[in-house]
Amino acid sequence: MGNRCGTLDREVGNLLRLEEQRQLRQLSLVASENYSSPRVRGFEGSIFADKNAEGYPGNRCVSGCEYADKLESLAIQRAKSAFACEHANVQAMSATIANFAIMNGLFQPQDRLMAMRLQDGGHLSHGASFHASGQNFRWCFYGVSKTDEHLNYDEVRSIALENRPVAIICGGSSYPRLVEYEKMHEIAREIGALLWVDLAHTAGLVAGRAVPSPFPHADIVTTSTHKTLRGPRGGGLVLCKKSLGKKIDRAIFPGLQGAPKMDLIAARAVLLAEVQTACFQRYARAVLRNAKALERGLLEAGATLVSGGTSSHLLLLNLLSWNMSGLQLEAALSEAQVIANKNPIPFDKRPPSEAGD
Repeated sequence: MGNRCGTLDREVGNLLRLEEQRQLRQLSLVASENYSSPRVRGFEGSIFADKNAEGYPGNRCVSGCEYADKLESLAIQRAKSAFACEHANVQAMSATIANFAIMNGLFQPQDRLMAMRLQDGGHLSHGASFHASGQNFRWCFYGVSKTDEHLNYDEVRSIALENRPVAIICGGSSYPRLVEYEKMHEIAREIGALLWVDLAHTAGLVAGRAVPSPFPHADIVTTSTHKTLRGPRGGGLVLCKKSLGKKIDRAIFPGLQGAPKMDLIAARAVLLAEVQTACFQRYARAVLRNAKALERGLLEAGATLVSGGTSSHLLLLNLLSWNMSGLQLEAALSEAQVIANKNPIPFDKRPPSEAGD
């Protein structure tokens, strides 16, 4: 039933109240559902939501952008400071959009790209056959070792030498160990490829100085603004060498998306200041301590963990020896008011809809 202008939308308001109660009642262990900072959330839906600022600072398609220009420039400066990079784009509406924009802006369909297999911890926007990235470009893949489920950098090098990709992507969505960026950099340089790091999961740990940074080894870094960054869900960042900046900016706008959401850029600007504080650094270190504590508890309880544990905030249970699928465990945990997500794991033959984690 429609509402007259100015009246309270009770239906939506009720759903908001129920969702708040659900979040307070349940414990979420899903990395991509990290709770955003209240300060950051306060700038989403602000007055900047009404501003059309198509283009970039100093070169907009509409007038009245003097404050939008200052806001975006501030967010860019803070991103460069937080991650010690040469160039930053804060407009992408998601990390997946940022990834696809880079592919369209820097590479040709006949180019070969290299990334981690989805089942071994990669991301669907890194060439999965059912994703646009997998249909528009040529791909080769590397994965984890069968012995310890860690990346085997000798194998990565061998695959790179055989296939000669123009770019190597490292990082993904479910690899619980830290990537050794210097080794990946050496492999990329040996074949003249770009090194591209998808930092979506560990960006907050990097900004919080809790784990090593991909810079100066990486040519390109992409990340979402939620997960360990505790920022708004709607957003991606591109951080890169200055020499690639213009092509990447043009690939995002006008190449792939229209006007940015300036209220989300305001939230990102606040986030990018917050992550440079001593308080956030303590938070990032606490995340790692908590992950190791959960690792110890699970191992003591007899659980099998992918790669034997974690070097980050991620832990994956290996259920291959259990008489239970990831889908079944997800449902059981939900009944206990714990939210987790099923996930493919290395060498699992079950379909992703069931999953071994």
